[in-house]
Amino acid sequence: MKTGKSSAGDTKARILDATEKLFTEVGYEATSLRQVTSRAIVNLAAVNYHFRSKDIMMHAVLSRRLDPLNARRLALLDACEARWPGHAIRCEHVMGALFVPALQLARDPSVGGPSFLRLLGRVYSDTSPFIQQYLLEHYAPVYGRFFDAFARAIPALPRHELGWRLQFALKALAGVLAGQELASLLPAFTQGRQMSDAHVLAQLTAMVEAVLNVAQPSAEQRSALQSVFELGEQQQQQQIAQRAACVAAQPADTPDASVAAIAATMGEAASHAAALGKARTSARTVRNAGTKRAAVTSVPVRAREHTASFPSNPLDDWMRMRSRT
Repeated sequence: MKTGKSSAGDTKARILDATEKLFTEVGYEATSLRQVTSRAIVNLAAVNYHFRSKDIMMHAVLSRRLDPLNARRLALLDACEARWPGHAIRCEHVMGALFVPALQLARDPSVGGPSFLRLLGRVYSDTSPFIQQYLLEHYAPVYGRFFDAFARAIPALPRHELGWRLQFALKALAGVLAGQELASLLPAFTQGRQMSDAHVLAQLTAMVEAVLNVAQPSAEQRSALQSVFELGEQQQQQQIAQRAACVAAQPADTPDASVAAIAATMGEAASHAAALGKARTSARTVRNAGTKRAAVTSVPVRAREHTASFPSNPLDDWMRMRSRT
């Protein structure tokens, strides 16, 4: 017969397990207390007794998984930095310290097994303010340590440039981990071959490292894309002109509302013509930018850097806070 204490512990664990699964499936905003009680087979009073609110309950879910994970990550990063001090550390070493503990925990059924990776992906890809604020408050030192390690591994890349590239690469990886298609992607990725965790991680790391080390776009590349924008503007102009012609072809007794529509359409055409002229001016500016590069590089990086705007995540927020200090 179970004691009252063990029964209470089982109830709390069922609530946490149910919340974790729902959060992984639908995210923080869509997870409701009603869904949790239904999934855990408990009443609302039990949830209120153990956690008092959805936020406290989510804190418990995240802490029980992320605290052990980040402790392992920092310990492994310490060992890597001791083995490869200073700039001897490589991007692969840092990525290994970041993901090897996660892969190890994913092999452990006591912490969720394979679903642990999906939980991790959801945590880092969920854009709800609550999740992002929680991660920022609790794990900023972890992000700081790893960012500094990446900066030592890729010393030629300016820190502000490293910041947004790292955001992009790790967010893309987190999105894959959080997706339902992960189970089908891995067999396609390995193509039926037996691959060790190190081999799979090496493949993923190669993709991330390619993003981090990709060359800056050339003036020719920027000009080519600007030309596509101009073609798109021309097509839009033609569509507006066609609509205006159709409206103008209406009978002379067209109601006042149609006259207003003609005026609005012509005004829209004028607006787009002005935008097209501005785009062409911008294209010329891009082509002439090379002659001014030397003068720009003399300006301190902090004065001219611009933080890229992405959906909020802890690394974004940590980078924004760092740029103010």
